Amino acid sequence: MSIDRMTAPGLLGLDSFTVDEEKAHIVVNKEICAKCAEKPCLYVCPAVLYKLGKNGELTFDYAGCLECGTCRVMCKNKGIIKWEYPRGSFGVNFRCG
Repeated sequence: MSIDRMTAPGLLGLDSFTVDEEKAHIVVNKEICAKCAEKPCLYVCPAVLYKLGKNGELTFDYAGCLECGTCRVMCKNKGIIKWEYPRGSFGVNFRCG
């Protein structure tokens, strides 16, 4: 028996998401984030949901969130003004590959 090692994008591709379009479970204050020089969220989010836009402003989409909380822990300037788990029946559904 042999098991092939999967890449991170391959593993993430196995997950499914039920997005709550009415209520974001993470809210980012872009004014606070604009003043942050380090922007650790760009590097620590395993789903790569934090990105810099064309003008250097932070963009974020909670739709593919893995709900790990790493962004909240690493944000020392409190730019993430709300972080909570999604409402029941919403969020990530981890699947084994």
